[in-house]
Amino acid sequence: MAFIDYYKILGISKTASEKEIKTAYRKLARKYHPDLNPDNKESELKFKEINEANEVLSHAENRKKYDKYGENWKHGEEYEKAQQQHKRQSRQQSSAQDFSNEEYSDFFESMFGGGRSSYSQANRTKFKGQDYNAELHLNLKDVYTSQKQVLTVNDKKIRLTIPAGVENGQVIKIKGKGGLGVNGGPNGDLFIKFIIENHTEFKREGNNLYQNVELDLYTSILGGELTVATFNGKVKLKIKPETKNESKVKLKGKGFPKYKKEGVFGDLIITYHIKIPTDLSEREIELFKELQKIKAK
Repeated sequence: MAFIDYYKILGISKTASEKEIKTAYRKLARKYHPDLNPDNKESELKFKEINEANEVLSHAENRKKYDKYGENWKHGEEYEKAQQQHKRQSRQQSSAQDFSNEEYSDFFESMFGGGRSSYSQANRTKFKGQDYNAELHLNLKDVYTSQKQVLTVNDKKIRLTIPAGVENGQVIKIKGKGGLGVNGGPNGDLFIKFIIENHTEFKREGNNLYQNVELDLYTSILGGELTVATFNGKVKLKIKPETKNESKVKLKGKGFPKYKKEGVFGDLIITYHIKIPTDLSEREIELFKELQKIKAK
């Protein structure tokens, strides 16, 4: 999450030619392309870094600013304007060195509207620090309850409370935890994108959870009871007689917690899938034939 060295990303030296940059980029882009690394989050992130590095280093003007200003290269134009203003004010001050202090003050006030103040201001131009972006990978079970984590950014530890119910792809901003500001400017911000991996039997959609449950043929016909697992325990359900295949039942409040709404949960929707019995005994087959005859009458 610290400053990214684009030369290091492409595996080249700071003196690399345009051709060397292009060759390195093409080689790495092929290696980490998403089509060749499906469902590989690390390769996807690497591919983005490679493209970002190429966009800067393959552009002569951007590369020049990057080499000169490092992580603050995007503010290079502002830096250069401030430096040009500084030089102009220095020349103005030099040409006025034969004036008395009073004449000097009057001269700049009349000609430049307070030139010395403008000169000082040029030296105090403030720039916001670079924003940092990072991904935090968690399991679905991890975000069922609020938890605390410690992240390290630029060798500084940041204590982070992750509210229950955070969603996959959600981005949060931690103000002032990015790059340092320049000339007293504000620090950049840290943006964290959550990647929530689901290794459970439940499917999550927003705050609701979905689960498929097998139901044996006899219970689906005659009714009965069935114990099923929810995300935080087990519950016993009553099965109505003649329950049809793919019937659904909603367990209110047994879904996923709502983000930053303590004690509020979505629902768990269960879909019954009736399991047809196999490996029947001769007696079971006879009984089914008898039922078939009865239904035929």
